[in-house]
Amino acid sequence: MDATPLSALVLTVVFSAIALYFLYFVIRAGVRDGILQADKRRSEQAEPSRRADF
Repeated sequence: MDATPLSALVLTVVFSAIALYFLYFVIRAGVRDGILQADKRRSEQAEPSRRADF
């Protein structure tokens, strides 16, 4: 089977879609971890001020 220009274009689009789908989950995991890290850092900074109030 010859690789016609149309099939080459379809393969390029399919592989690009797979790569972008994978990249979506990588970015999503990074954002989730960043939010969790920021929440943890904020709670650690808030603890000393709570202790000083008492």
